Amino acid sequence: MDSNLDKKQAFDLTGLDMARQFDEIVEIILSHRSRASRAVNNELLMTAWQVGCYVSTKLKSEEWGSKVVAQLSEYIRANRPDLKGYSRRSIYNMVMFYDEYSSAEFADTVMRFLNSEFVQPKTGQLMKSSQISTDESSVIVQPKTAQFVQPTVGQLPKILELTTLTNHIEILCRCKTSEERMFYILYANKERLVKRELQRCISNQTFSTLLGGKKSMSKGMLETYPSAPVMFKDTLFIDFLNLPKKHSEKKLKDGLLEHMKQFILELGKDFIFMDQEYRLEVGSSTFKADLLFFHRGIQALVAVELKKSKFDPRDLGQLEFYLEALDRDVKRSNENPSVGIILCPEADRVVVEYAMSRSMSPTMIAQYKRILIPQKRMQAQLNEFCNQFLTND
Repeated sequence: MDSNLDKKQAFDLTGLDMARQFDEIVEIILSHRSRASRAVNNELLMTAWQVGCYVSTKLKSEEWGSKVVAQLSEYIRANRPDLKGYSRRSIYNMVMFYDEYSSAEFADTVMRFLNSEFVQPKTGQLMKSSQISTDESSVIVQPKTAQFVQPTVGQLPKILELTTLTNHIEILCRCKTSEERMFYILYANKERLVKRELQRCISNQTFSTLLGGKKSMSKGMLETYPSAPVMFKDTLFIDFLNLPKKHSEKKLKDGLLEHMKQFILELGKDFIFMDQEYRLEVGSSTFKADLLFFHRGIQALVAVELKKSKFDPRDLGQLEFYLEALDRDVKRSNENPSVGIILCPEADRVVVEYAMSRSMSPTMIAQYKRILIPQKRMQAQLNEFCNQFLTND
């Protein structure tokens, strides 16, 4: 009997050991696949950069007109049908990609908020005619394309390698300022956004809502999670619910549950949904938290309380009670203190500031309503977001 038990235990241990080894192999595969994807993306970026520079130089010198660009696109299509993605519009997008990101304004913005490392990368430079060897005895033969007089291509800023060319074009077409463009490059990298997700973030003005300030967060939140202002939004867009102006909390909750994927995208990709109406047994009473999530970034439970009316300071007491119950009875030893979010349609900023100033629990107030952010304060918050990005990097 003991012998059989020993064999079973040995088998279990072997199984666990094999699983660990298999996981190590999976990590190797994923690591190399990720590096391969980055390499491919960087080549696509460099191609767009060099093509954009070449065509931009021709257009600015008035050597080419818009008809020539159309002819170039048709020439590539007719002579090299294997080369995809070079329509007239795509070529102009490459020109925009080069012109906007090679500008002194964009470089200054990156230097101001990040550092020179993000501006000084590997160079993607076509050869000038003066650099082409004229030594007949040279063994190396220059490629045919290098025999033409080429414009000098500036350096591809390293920051551009943080996301895809498709995302860059979306950002350039829809964002007007260098600060906003830089933010979405960093945010797309941080949240691993694909084009469709990025489009929604831009439409929902994440640049404004994520950088909305600290006054919606409690003292306890800022002390426990200093990076909270760049991880949690104080405004969420839930237009996908099509809620009427007057609605119940149940209708709000049911809508969020039905569209949980969109809601998590709005919250941030680090949120993992756990349960609705999560039961908390305290003494002889039972309480229910509306929505319960787990945040991978801070390794903590997040309770979201839904309100159909304007924020009331009394709501904060209820939320803090839930957090205490979660920390005592649900939180695991390796997890951090639980976070609470009150999601409401409206909140008086002065009332919120008063309520938050003495609260030592990690809590915040978020609204599903647009808030205009003063430009000066947004600049300060953008600086904080960039500092956090550098720290994490």
